[in-house]
Amino acid sequence: MPKKRSGGGLSPTQQAAKFLGVSVLAGAVLAGIALPAVGALGLAAKGSVESFDALPANLKTPPLSQRTAILDAEGGTIATVYSRDRTVVALKDISPYMQKAIVAIEDSRFYEHGAVDLKGVLRALNKNARSGEVAEGASTLTQQYVKNVFVEEAGDDPTKVAQATQQTIGRKIRELKLAIQVEEELGKKKILENYLNITFFGQQAYGVEAAAQRYFSKSAKDLNIQESALLAGIVQSPSRYDPVNDEAEATKRRNVVLTRMAQVGDISQAEADKAKDAPLGLKVSRPKNGCITAVKGAGFFCDYVRAVFLSDPVFGKTKEDRAKIWNQGGLTIRTTLDPQAQKSVQQSIKDHVYTSDDVATAATIVEPGTGKIVGMGQSRPYGIDVKQGETTINLSVDNAMGGGAGYQPGSTFKPIVAAAALEGGMPVTKSYSSPYEMEYPSPVAACEGKRWLNDRDNPAELENENETEVGPYDMKEATAKSVNTYYVQMISDIGICPVTQMADKMGVQRANGNKLEQTPSIALGVTEVSPLTMASAYATFASRGMYCTPVAIESISQRVGNKSKSLEVPKSTCSRAMSETTADTVNTLLKGVVEDGTGREAGLDSRPSAGKTGTTDERYAAWFVGYTPDLAGAVWVGDPKHERKMVDISIGGVPHGKVFGGAVPGPIWGDMMSGALEGEPVSEFNLVDIPDSREKDEGRGDDGDRDDGGNGDEDNGDGGNGDDGVIGGLIDGGTDNGGTDGGFPGNLFQGQGNGGNGIGGRRG
Repeated sequence: MPKKRSGGGLSPTQQAAKFLGVSVLAGAVLAGIALPAVGALGLAAKGSVESFDALPANLKTPPLSQRTAILDAEGGTIATVYSRDRTVVALKDISPYMQKAIVAIEDSRFYEHGAVDLKGVLRALNKNARSGEVAEGASTLTQQYVKNVFVEEAGDDPTKVAQATQQTIGRKIRELKLAIQVEEELGKKKILENYLNITFFGQQAYGVEAAAQRYFSKSAKDLNIQESALLAGIVQSPSRYDPVNDEAEATKRRNVVLTRMAQVGDISQAEADKAKDAPLGLKVSRPKNGCITAVKGAGFFCDYVRAVFLSDPVFGKTKEDRAKIWNQGGLTIRTTLDPQAQKSVQQSIKDHVYTSDDVATAATIVEPGTGKIVGMGQSRPYGIDVKQGETTINLSVDNAMGGGAGYQPGSTFKPIVAAAALEGGMPVTKSYSSPYEMEYPSPVAACEGKRWLNDRDNPAELENENETEVGPYDMKEATAKSVNTYYVQMISDIGICPVTQMADKMGVQRANGNKLEQTPSIALGVTEVSPLTMASAYATFASRGMYCTPVAIESISQRVGNKSKSLEVPKSTCSRAMSETTADTVNTLLKGVVEDGTGREAGLDSRPSAGKTGTTDERYAAWFVGYTPDLAGAVWVGDPKHERKMVDISIGGVPHGKVFGGAVPGPIWGDMMSGALEGEPVSEFNLVDIPDSREKDEGRGDDGDRDDGGNGDEDNGDGGNGDDGVIGGLIDGGTDNGGTDGGFPGNLFQGQGNGGNGIGGRRG
């Protein structure tokens, strides 16, 4: 006896035979287009069950794309992102009225026929023949489900979508063969559940749960008769019957569905009439998708999380593999973002820099010892409206992760030089003559046996902030005052290679991905980096010499259908960059900067802190990078386009003749760190004993130029080679001609225009 399927009907083979028997007559109806019956049927015209059975019958159903939730460290929602807004629900969580409405209007004999409805085919053929056009289709709900699977599998590829929806007999026959398989394997209830979860309801809503939320701000299980009828009516043409844009047309279509529900006995005529008289009752929830919807100013962090996912091999071998998982969605991503720290970052930025200012600021906080990014923000708002000052460029991160080209860190690079010197055995009491101005010493040892040589005919020079700044200085005083000539003498003494190697151990890399330059001017911060890079590097000092790669993701769970699984996530890699003694010594030096040096305005009253100011040539950028034992943060202020000098400028409503790292980024850092650490226990540094600096000469100033009535800080000056960069280059170790003739690669570092990338007079 032939095998029956769930819901009745013939066996697959019997149904296929019957189908092929009528396909010559009904081919145009099945395709949904008017085509001559003979000559256009392809495989079906062969009229054999064997040819039909030769078609592949394995329907590969991709996981339905769903929304992804990006959460902060405490589980609060930052943003919801999705390729297709969908939440998969079980049939029991879908209103019975909705189930009846979709069956009544799309396939009223759904529970009576198999994969193909022969009566429906003949009825549609007859009606279409009388009208002279395709007035009625004959696809069953199962066939529609199969077609939607093809569309889902096509994703956002327009070519694949066109192929999945093309109106051809060949596609219809393949669709039918797969529909027979689906009916055999799933049964009616599961097919209905899958159909209601995959179907497009307009307004970016895929699946009935998203549609119920979009149009009525309620769950699918709570839909009443008229609401169910409205949604069921939309499916045939989501644009034509869109209730948001055409209420009258949507109402007519809803009432057609209600009439049909009464005709098939799903509801009484009285219920239908009452529902027809009811208003649409829309309570529309607008689509909310993407990082532009992020709360707490975390749009840029949200984008960074996406960039991490798409770039890290832990999520897939290729970019295409990773993008497929991201677009599939259904992810719950718990991040490292701390709500308190993030709120403090945004509030401090808002208090000190206006979105309308000529310059911007970007700030990042990381946790020493773990690499967790706990706060990230900037003054330029997230978005695509350039006229409103919006941007999607994350000023806190490297170019490869959605950032820009980076910014010269100025004297915030000097502690890295100090760490390299101390790690190499230099005593913290080391003193250099530190004249007000000098030529770059030459030659200077570089990596791979090469040497950097100053140009004998046009030697590069540098100077300190003020003529009164004349050594000798030791490391403690030179660091507090940010003395340029001291640090250039230091790097000339120890060589360039130990410095670049130390920088590498601390995760310092150029924002554009290139290697650090082999030039002594690196001591003065000429290499463009990002705030995240500097915050992570300084966290190495706070964690007593352990560098941890920055991480933004704590955990990820992925929902596939009704099941969830955990995904592997990138882990921070921690490694020792320097000894504890070296780190403790640098901490002691930088604690002096905020207590009695250029960073006094950034100091925290309630807990120990350490840090360093930085300002670049011509004041295109100013920095403060600092830390406590618990958190490390970097603040940059400047013009991302490198056009506006921070001279005679108003920032956050405060006028500045000249901008200093201590006077603008410093207070931003102080406020954001105070808020981030509020309520947390106070931790102490492990300090070392550093002998006091020599007594100051009676006539020498303390901190160079002063801004805003005596807050001493760094300045850049206009001397030296600020417009042209360092002149000189590397030569092989065995060649010494006193110049650059034959040097390799020659003129290694050159300025990049606007006088902003040279070294002349850099300070602080």
